[in-house]
Amino acid sequence: MATRTTAQRRFSLLRIAIALQTLTIFLQAVSAGLLLTAPYGETLHSAGARVMWGSSLLYVLAAVLAWKPGGGSLRPVWPAAGFLALASAQVVLGIAHVPSVHLPLGVLMFGLSVLALVRPPGSGLVRADQ
Repeated sequence: MATRTTAQRRFSLLRIAIALQTLTIFLQAVSAGLLLTAPYGETLHSAGARVMWGSSLLYVLAAVLAWKPGGGSLRPVWPAAGFLALASAQVVLGIAHVPSVHLPLGVLMFGLSVLALVRPPGSGLVRADQ
């Protein structure tokens, strides 16, 4: 019983991390709109980039904690590491002012993050029976 509760706690931490990441990516889209219309938009978008990258790092940490201490599945770590790589690329592309890749990558990241949020933890982005 205690093991199941611990596993549920780890998965809820993982869900919270994914939800936070999804929210920060969405807020980056909002701040991108402000970037075009408000004088403080660039500052807000730049600060949001750091928060978004940090939330991706938190997702990796939550995935590792769901896997390592309790001997859970390694499966959640791979998408989390992938999101961190995408977030890092997104930050670099934003700093380099490459909107032709930066914008579509942001849309892709948001879609994948929503998909990760609605899928059961540890199931990956594609079901094994498909």
